[in-house]
Amino acid sequence: MRLEQHTKGFLADRYNMEVAEEFFDKQLHKRLPPHTGWLHVFGSLSLLLFISQTLTGVLLLMYYRPTPDEAHKSIQLITAEVTFGWLYRQIHAWGASLMILAVVLHMIRTYFFGAYKKPRELTWFTGVLIFIVTITFGFTGYLLPWNQIAYWATTVGTESANKVPYVGEWLRYFLRGGDTVTGETLSRFFVVHVIILPWVLTGLIAIHLVLMRATNLATLEPVGEEKHVDSAHGIPFFPVHVCKEGIVVMFLLAVLVTLSIVSPWEIGHPADPLVTPEHIKPEWYFLPSYQLLKYFEGPYGAFLGIIACSVPFLLLLLWPFLDRGKQRHPRRRPMAVGIGLVGLIGALLLGALGHLSESDVSFFGKRYHVDHYGWLHAISDAGATPGAELKH
Repeated sequence: MRLEQHTKGFLADRYNMEVAEEFFDKQLHKRLPPHTGWLHVFGSLSLLLFISQTLTGVLLLMYYRPTPDEAHKSIQLITAEVTFGWLYRQIHAWGASLMILAVVLHMIRTYFFGAYKKPRELTWFTGVLIFIVTITFGFTGYLLPWNQIAYWATTVGTESANKVPYVGEWLRYFLRGGDTVTGETLSRFFVVHVIILPWVLTGLIAIHLVLMRATNLATLEPVGEEKHVDSAHGIPFFPVHVCKEGIVVMFLLAVLVTLSIVSPWEIGHPADPLVTPEHIKPEWYFLPSYQLLKYFEGPYGAFLGIIACSVPFLLLLLWPFLDRGKQRHPRRRPMAVGIGLVGLIGALLLGALGHLSESDVSFFGKRYHVDHYGWLHAISDAGATPGAELKH
């Protein structure tokens, strides 16, 4: 108690603490709209997972060595010999996927609640940028273990850059640092993953939080008709909403540790440029784009495929400026909600097809082969049955 009073007195003698105290008190006891509930916790979860990724990433950096000869060995060292190294490596690996999932769920909630409308257009814009940077984090970090799957998935992923018109060759060379994936690629991905992207994401999160706190959470009232949330109707940020977030945070930590123990990420075999594994696929968050590219063939297919994969991100960035209606409530925005549902279902369907493609599945006691495009072919006891083709 004396230490706290002494510290407070030391700062009060030198700085105007009333301004800071008033600011924090206002933010801590801010009233949130009455509809604020469990669906509003995904933003805080995304922030928590970013902090977790930063802390576990720093621990991994103490032992990780970003060279082709040492990268895979250093992961083995962390997993087998470093105290609790296996745990924070697994938390870091699973945390990457869960962070992307939390950001996606946060964006879905924001979209369907109309929270991107005036005056929160820039808040949405920075949120989409956070999403793009987050999946870039996943892409650059995937190569760092330097195992077979990561090596060849990166080879396939960077090869897609070649399809960009005019600058494709240069872009692929720039990403790889050469004609193929080599130690130069590993070095570039390492620098982007541990130096450039953390600073970019930290800046975007800071801007996003300032904008969010400045405009408060959106109500369900039309644009221009939002009422001030007073103490009689609003939900206290502290302790009510903070307690909800605390419960979800504890559940998240339990899920992270459980996944790390029950379903650990394998180290895999060291990368071998001379041996190509079968059916290389990207991580789940790239599967919709991966599958969509398959349907564009011919002389201009690659160009059209890149455009098709880029349009959803462009629409997300510009959506607040395209949807100029005043209504926020989902029931009063049938067109916007319909477009959102079509996009969401389409992404889920493409992701499922990408996951199942080039594999055998069983439905109602019958076995089928899922081809490159996601079509089902019945398999007889003697092998594939030609002409037995169904749409999946």
